[in-house]
Amino acid sequence: MSTTAEIQAKHAKYVLSPWLAQGGLVAPVIVKGEGSYLFDSDGKKYLDFGSGLIAVNLGHGHPKVVAAIQEQASALGYAAPSLFNDKRALLGEELAAMSPWAGGEGCRTFFTTAGADANDDAVRIARAFTGRSKVLTAYRSFHGSSGTSIMLTGEDRRWGGEPGPPSIMRFFAPYPYRSPFHATTPAEETSRAIEHLERVLMHEDPKRVAAVLIEPVVGSNGVIVYPEGYLAALRAHTEKHGIVLIADEVMTGFGRTGAAFASQKFGIVPDMLTFAKGVTSAYLPLGGIMVREKIASTFDTRALPCGHTYSGHPMCVAAGLATLRAYKEEKVFERGAALEGVLRAGLANIAEKHRTVGEARGVGAFFALELVKDRSSKEPLVPWHGDGPGVMKNLYVELRKRGVYTFGKFNCVMVAPPLTASKEEVEEGLSALDDALTAFEATL
Repeated sequence: MSTTAEIQAKHAKYVLSPWLAQGGLVAPVIVKGEGSYLFDSDGKKYLDFGSGLIAVNLGHGHPKVVAAIQEQASALGYAAPSLFNDKRALLGEELAAMSPWAGGEGCRTFFTTAGADANDDAVRIARAFTGRSKVLTAYRSFHGSSGTSIMLTGEDRRWGGEPGPPSIMRFFAPYPYRSPFHATTPAEETSRAIEHLERVLMHEDPKRVAAVLIEPVVGSNGVIVYPEGYLAALRAHTEKHGIVLIADEVMTGFGRTGAAFASQKFGIVPDMLTFAKGVTSAYLPLGGIMVREKIASTFDTRALPCGHTYSGHPMCVAAGLATLRAYKEEKVFERGAALEGVLRAGLANIAEKHRTVGEARGVGAFFALELVKDRSSKEPLVPWHGDGPGVMKNLYVELRKRGVYTFGKFNCVMVAPPLTASKEEVEEGLSALDDALTAFEATL
């Protein structure tokens, strides 16, 4: 049997790790997951304080999901997406029942393998439905790393794919902590952000805009919760101009914000909703687009302009079906919502104690710390779009020393435990984060 050092050497030699310079990478060799914890090859236990990549909502190793995967593997490993399949049908039914259109017009789901594919295809469907080409997305958004989704992204990860199509435009969405509109109150931030959006639409011609794609809560770029009224006003503007509103709920879906979907939590009804991650609790790769019936029905007489070999893969949809049923049976969304108070109070206490914490923010079981050099100036601890010296890496090392795993983006640190985590596990993670920040700040 290979030693930990041998596996690490093989990984470094034969595997490319995403979004990282490859030289000098060292990470634990993870071999097991159970509940809120990961275990490495040396037997060390880590609290998964980032739910993988904000995906393992149900925790690791849930027996019902594992059993469903095993059962499906023994019955049917694959069926072409043009064929009907029982698990696909049942999962589509479950998704429709929990969708923003439940009890009304309903929806149909197109399955993909990931959130990036889902966003790609949602834009394609919107363009086919409207006959328009332009798409608007927000700066600081992340929508995936496939060909189109990476260009829909509003941060630095898209730069390697440029030049992109000229039909994708970007706008500034609210960011109360560092207002791009020089606002001093949440209400002012909302009104100025909407005025800005109106100007962008005027200059791009709303009759040429097929879709606006937005994360209802900004995800990996710092968990930015929009001020009250913004999403509703955005929805009103898209309806006014016949623009398709696509809610990217790849991170925010399946209880992460304290509701099935963030769209519902914030009282908006989009035209399409993209999802992935939490639909299988990341046990198998699955994404998709929930398409409201008034759009879906237009493809009854013309071909749907997208498809994938693994669309609605039987093993993946079986995992999704078991996951959704576990969410319901074990009241997981409610359990996740109950963690909000623990996280908000604990992170507020950490923010008060540590000079580098500019703001702690979030909703449900979805929080982030934004780290700064100076609280009064709000200067980021490391520049957005760059951390040449690798300053932030030291914080994640300190966390791993204390048996906690999470991740972040530049000066923002994610805090998003599984929705099934206990109050005691969350407090364990917060205590480790507090200690890690103390050690980290001593090196600055």
